[in-house]
Amino acid sequence: MEVPENPPERCPVCETAYESVSLHETGLMVNLLDNERFRRVCFEPVAGDDGRPLVRFYHHAHEQVSDA
Repeated sequence: MEVPENPPERCPVCETAYESVSLHETGLMVNLLDNERFRRVCFEPVAGDDGRPLVRFYHHAHEQVSDA
């Protein structure tokens, strides 16, 4: 996992504020059923500087996301 340089101010997937952002190259698992810190994670496929496929995660805290 990496933290991208110069991430956008708002999530490009849902246009909402986010708490943190991470960049992943390998497999991962996401389970938010009982997560006290995050309510939602948005995923954005991106290409690394060298062209390798990556997935950027935008981690939304509970207070940043409405129940709708």
